[in-house]
Amino acid sequence: MACVALAVCTNAQQVQGFVHQQSETTGYVWPTDSQVLGKLDKWQDQKFGVLFHWGLYSVPGIVESWSICSEDVDWISRKNNLPYDEYKKWYWGLKDSLNPVNFNPKQWADVMQDAGIKYMIFTTKHHDGFCTFDSKYTDFSIAHGPFKDNPRKNVAYYVFDAFRKKGFMTGCYFSKPDWHCEWFWNPNFATANRRINYKKERHPDWWEKYQDYIQNQLNELMTDYGSFDILWLDGGWIAGDEIGLDDILIKARQRYPGLICVDRTIRGKNENYQTPERSIPETQLNYPWESCITLSDDWGWVPNAPFKSPQKVINLLSEITAKGGCMLLGVGPTPDGLIEEEVVKRLHEVGEWLRTNGKAIYNTRTTPVYNEGNVWFTADKDGKTLYAIYALPEGENLPEAIEWTGNMPKGKVKMLKGNRNLKYSCRDGKVRVMLPKGIKNEPIALQFTL
Repeated sequence: MACVALAVCTNAQQVQGFVHQQSETTGYVWPTDSQVLGKLDKWQDQKFGVLFHWGLYSVPGIVESWSICSEDVDWISRKNNLPYDEYKKWYWGLKDSLNPVNFNPKQWADVMQDAGIKYMIFTTKHHDGFCTFDSKYTDFSIAHGPFKDNPRKNVAYYVFDAFRKKGFMTGCYFSKPDWHCEWFWNPNFATANRRINYKKERHPDWWEKYQDYIQNQLNELMTDYGSFDILWLDGGWIAGDEIGLDDILIKARQRYPGLICVDRTIRGKNENYQTPERSIPETQLNYPWESCITLSDDWGWVPNAPFKSPQKVINLLSEITAKGGCMLLGVGPTPDGLIEEEVVKRLHEVGEWLRTNGKAIYNTRTTPVYNEGNVWFTADKDGKTLYAIYALPEGENLPEAIEWTGNMPKGKVKMLKGNRNLKYSCRDGKVRVMLPKGIKNEPIALQFTL
């Protein structure tokens, strides 16, 4: 993920450092392609996705890519106390250490299916330029390291294939900046920051070579790796227009009609949905958007990571859904190629909740009165059947009754888990729903008709 200033959002977690800025809320441009609009509508039904960061940074368990960026900020830290140039050599050398002998994409897909996740995004290349696919245009990839003799060395192909087989919507993450490419960080100059380290007007041939390189890799991914629903482009200090994104999309959408493009933080026709990072917008937004939130404190795998509780994930998902967004949960597979057991356990609990309460999340849309206190409201597409989700704060017990103002029920109020009808009262515009005794202390989802 990329890191710049934070937009006006509520924090979804404690963040060390900065996060990628959300585009201005007034800047959304609706697609004019009916097939893209149709794909966006289907994507909005999914609500819950996963983003896998996996690469060189997974070997030592450090922040993804950023430690080789020469910027003086607290959150870019370097191990080993090496001088910068020596550190970069050490980092590039991790290519010879990533050997995921237990790589099991089916396990990844099984875990995410069990969690109730419906779409996935996989990092084919982060800002460091290391490819998790067998690119014809570079040998800086997992297919040219110690994993090169493994029949599944073309890792990205097998990850996407495993998820497609289970019916997930699939998305391809790709970084527009590539710090390993000599036409981005040219070896004739120092690497002062995240941007190209030369002036385009002085070296137009270098920049043209870089454009060709990126276009070739994106066309390669959009041609040889199966069908995609989403092209998710990171690194917003390089706009898609600078790399010829329009032409890339014309070709890609001929193969995959309706392909959603996410040129992150670049307002305009190629940011088909917005992506606030590690945060949730303060208010409901009625255009396509997605909150990108990590399960731990980092996007990639780190040892002994502190993970969010299942209850925290459910509460975040409920708020995001009520505000009109989807939630993209960041999970880092281990350097050995697996989803670690602690993640499996937590996501299983999230899935257990969704298996009984998922009607309040999946295939829903917003409703005008969408929140009061810990209660979040969603609606069926008919706009008449509403769901009230009580996002139980961590460390608290369920109250005897759930109360809210507005959204007055007509007829029965049902608790989704157990399909139980509940007693309730409506007085002076206030609804009070009595909860049964002895139920599990967890978030509660109710269904009723306006």
